[in-house]
Amino acid sequence: MISSADLGNRVVIRLRLGVGAAGRPTFTDLTGDLLAIDGERLVLRTEDGRSHTHELTEVAAAKPIPPRPTRYSEIIAVERAAATTWPAPAQEQLGDWLLRAADGWTARGNSALPLGDPGMPLTEAVDRVEAWYSAHGVRPAISVPMPVCRAVQDELLARGWDPWPTTLVQTASLDALLAAVPTRPDLPSVDLAATPSPTWLAAVAGRKGTLPAAAHHILTGAPQVRFAEVYDGRTLAALGRGALSADGGWLVLSLVEVVPTHRRQGLAQQVARALAEWAVAQGAHRAALQVLADNAGALGLYARLGFTTHHPYVTLTAPVSS
Repeated sequence: MISSADLGNRVVIRLRLGVGAAGRPTFTDLTGDLLAIDGERLVLRTEDGRSHTHELTEVAAAKPIPPRPTRYSEIIAVERAAATTWPAPAQEQLGDWLLRAADGWTARGNSALPLGDPGMPLTEAVDRVEAWYSAHGVRPAISVPMPVCRAVQDELLARGWDPWPTTLVQTASLDALLAAVPTRPDLPSVDLAATPSPTWLAAVAGRKGTLPAAAHHILTGAPQVRFAEVYDGRTLAALGRGALSADGGWLVLSLVEVVPTHRRQGLAQQVARALAEWAVAQGAHRAALQVLADNAGALGLYARLGFTTHHPYVTLTAPVSS
């Protein structure tokens, strides 16, 4: 049987339908993501997006199963949705590719996203990317979702481009996230604002470096965005950012951080819960985030929130001599 440890994971359940004509019991199987389970019932979301609630007495058997292989179309869809939540001030389409520049602030804001057909041969497209970034005073970079854009990665490696550490794009259902994080009235409350406070910005600057005008454009330019703060008295204890994709279906989490003196209290989980509650109220149903593959601490936190890896990507930068 399955348990709350399987929340957010893919499971299959066998449901009792009744007794057939020959007097034998009949069953049907249902596969989907486990959203909730307690001592009486469970909730499953199937691939068509529908939620199914069943009493445990209806369930003859249940077990977790491996994640369904991610379709290339889903990788492209998630990448496009996430890109709308981190909008660089300078953007241009090259066919289906998106070129982004933001005065060098963050790799996401200053790399091309090669989704689909650039409308020209690959070698020419990379030449155009190099020229575009050079004109914007930024080292040419391309963030390559894998494995859908492997041909782009191979071309860049052949040119001597430098790969950065792998980043994981992780996703979770908002229902599963909320089910995994109970409310904590014993902890300070999470405040959400539509604009970042000076204290919030100062904390991000301390982590990401000086914030140029381009950073403010990225942080505040999403269709809908909320900035989370947790205070212990007058001291900022935790913060985070949540932005909705242009289609409203995705909450993309970023810049979730707890100051060292307030760690291991559950504040990061409460920040994620508050942003998830806001997103659900706006009609979103899925969450996504980006995390370095070697960040074990963050991966552990996100696993507890129900996140699993959707796909990786690697950012490659042109040689300095280019």
